[in-house]
Amino acid sequence: MVLRQPDLGAAEVIVGLSLGHRTLRAADHWLTEQVTGLGADLVACTHLVAEPYPHVALSVAGPAAERLAELADTPPELRVAAARAAGEHAARRSGRAVCYPGADRMVGTLTVAELLAAGAIERVVALGGTPVAPDMPVHTRDFVRPQWQAGELVLVTMPHHAGGLAPFEVPDPTPCCAAH
Repeated sequence: MVLRQPDLGAAEVIVGLSLGHRTLRAADHWLTEQVTGLGADLVACTHLVAEPYPHVALSVAGPAAERLAELADTPPELRVAAARAAGEHAARRSGRAVCYPGADRMVGTLTVAELLAAGAIERVVALGGTPVAPDMPVHTRDFVRPQWQAGELVLVTMPHHAGGLAPFEVPDPTPCCAAH
């Protein structure tokens, strides 16, 4: 599924793909592998979809996004999921950004102001009503996955045990119902 966004300029293309990835990790890996070399201005996202079965669909936006559509063909049974991912990305309603401008600079500990200045993330929010100030440290754990929310790329954080904040999503989560 390829969408062209005339209001964003002739060069803006959004591609939706659905290749049946069962996990975010598998989708992240595929995206980072495929978008390397396509340009630093791409925004590549994952989308959890339920139809025709639970899996992770993908969306990629940017001038070179159409080249990605040439690399992988969405099977017919997953085209609705691909179209949904492209539409959500185009509307900037949902999508978890894996690759985005400045993602390579989201390492170590940055202040909120440094994080916002370093790339495409537009806002930082904290769970539980924790106030967010520009000088607060964000312990990135070298894993920062902002999400589209109401037209903005937003990083959801939580309080960190060493003070400051950390992204809500952790790099290596314990799977649900894992053996203890």
